[in-house]
Amino acid sequence: MTSRIACIGECMVELREMPDGTLQRGWGGDTLNTALYLARLGMAVDYVTALGDDGWSDEMLTRWREEGIGTGLVQQLPGRLPGLYIIQTDANGERRFLYWRDSAAARGLFDHLDPRSLDVFDVLYLSGITLSIYDEHARAALFQALADASKRGARIVFDTNFRPRGWPDRTVARQLYERMFRAADIVIASVEDLALLYDEDGEAALLRHTADTEIVLKQLHPATRLFHSNGEDGSRAAPVDRVVDTTAAGDSFAAAYLAARLHGATPAAAASAGHALAGVVVGHPGAIIPRSAMQEFLA
Repeated sequence: MTSRIACIGECMVELREMPDGTLQRGWGGDTLNTALYLARLGMAVDYVTALGDDGWSDEMLTRWREEGIGTGLVQQLPGRLPGLYIIQTDANGERRFLYWRDSAAARGLFDHLDPRSLDVFDVLYLSGITLSIYDEHARAALFQALADASKRGARIVFDTNFRPRGWPDRTVARQLYERMFRAADIVIASVEDLALLYDEDGEAALLRHTADTEIVLKQLHPATRLFHSNGEDGSRAAPVDRVVDTTAAGDSFAAAYLAARLHGATPAAAASAGHALAGVVVGHPGAIIPRSAMQEFLA
């Protein structure tokens, strides 16, 4: 039976700064990027978010549907707008983000979404950025939905994507991440995220949960440590010839990892798939690469 996946989070208007200072418009967001790559990998995936009733929001919905992403739970809020961010990349392909999102429509998702509508999904996927955009009321609704999903046997997948600017209070962030580590069946983490949130205690904070949680821990060099029911092993990425833009490298890794695991691959094989897709994505500008660029990977 095909697993139905719900990716919960925010998609924003993306402006990418070109070398001459002009801006090229697109759209992206960590969980949306993962949803799109999951759809391209043949998975049944819906995106769960809130948008405005403006032209750019309509354009996003059209493009998501064209990619095969389900949009039945997207809430379009009258008078609201999506968030916006600018990507600046250096000569090595590393990126810097500038955000305008304080009043983004996605923040109001749980004011309008019936959490029971998530009952049809077998997998719920969210990230640290997802947690950061909601207020206390919305987080309570989200955690209740996750608890209900676990009770009926759905799997929870959490990506630790941590952006310090989204968390004015790191103590609150740590408390919420700890709740997610306990709630999740799979945690996809990076040592970089953990260091930003926990300083030197990050890996220990996560690895306390290895008895109950499948953990994918991405290293600073292109490799992963894997903790799962059969023990611990790892996976190393093949060298990448050319890095243009590292945007969505982690999001595409998560998509390929999750797709492979849902198809029965071992964690090591799934991590290898994640590294391979991320290696393709970083060779192209922007979060969403052309479908044609994925043909060799898909084959």
